Amino acid sequence: MRSDPPRSAETVADVGEFALIRRITDGRRQPAATLLGPGDDAAVVAASDGRVVASTDILVAGVHFRFDWSPPEQVGRKAVAVNLADIAAMGAVPTAVLVGLACPSGTAASVVDELSAGMWHEAARARVGIVGGDMADSATLVISVTALGDLQGRAPVTRAGAMPGDVVAVAGKLGWSAAGLAVLGRGFRSPVSVVGAHRAPEPPYAAGPQAADAGATAMIDVSDGLLADLAHLCAASHVAIDVRTDLIEVHQRLVDVASALGADARHWVLTGGEDHALAATFPEPAAVPDGWRTIGTVTRGTDVTVDGGPYEGATGWQHWR
Repeated sequence: MRSDPPRSAETVADVGEFALIRRITDGRRQPAATLLGPGDDAAVVAASDGRVVASTDILVAGVHFRFDWSPPEQVGRKAVAVNLADIAAMGAVPTAVLVGLACPSGTAASVVDELSAGMWHEAARARVGIVGGDMADSATLVISVTALGDLQGRAPVTRAGAMPGDVVAVAGKLGWSAAGLAVLGRGFRSPVSVVGAHRAPEPPYAAGPQAADAGATAMIDVSDGLLADLAHLCAASHVAIDVRTDLIEVHQRLVDVASALGADARHWVLTGGEDHALAATFPEPAAVPDGWRTIGTVTRGTDVTVDGGPYEGATGWQHWR
């Protein structure tokens, strides 16, 4: 397994920290929310709401990505996407990201260039700026991204507001990243649409504020797996959720891939993480916005069930297990 970045004639040590920073930031356009971008001791980002939503994630080579499976550009896209999805899950509009990068001194400078290109690509998709960060020497390549967001007058949608009688709905893809991981694990590189979903997920950023405006009572980013993350929502809200498989969409492409690999596509959809879809609860079916899909109901209790009963097997990802 090759998790370390590839080497070339010009390394990050050859280029140097400050020249590398200039390569990453010079000529990049910032959105209006960036009042002061990279180059000073800290950035200044507009917070018209008076509150700032903040989240951070760490991606470690060999744990969250492999360079023999994902090119640096897509790793960069993923690093930004997984953080901005958390902002959207609070009902906020993303405004900025800060990036910390630690890597071996022998890392090819071109790898950092490609990581940066991917980060800026995803930042542009979310209409945010990369406003600062830090670099350091490390035995392993590590990316840390902090994301900021603006509630724009909305109340934050937390995990703790679901009530019995609410309906559960999702926005975005489910199971695609898990399918892509399974394909890569078997040594294949296609179908491209499935593999690409694992390499560079595309969270539905606009769906978070949309859900908040529609009266969502609770919301969460599906990063560890649908059932696992719904369990977090249940724990925070002191409720139970029953997921109905007859309401869950399983794309034909996932069915075809699962058939070829001898796997269960529905298991990917229920337990596969890293698609960074959003799951939310709404007070009534009529409140579920366009683009969201109803998949279950909130009930009294404490557990997540599937079609009225417990789900057999692992429900999602946990570190150190």
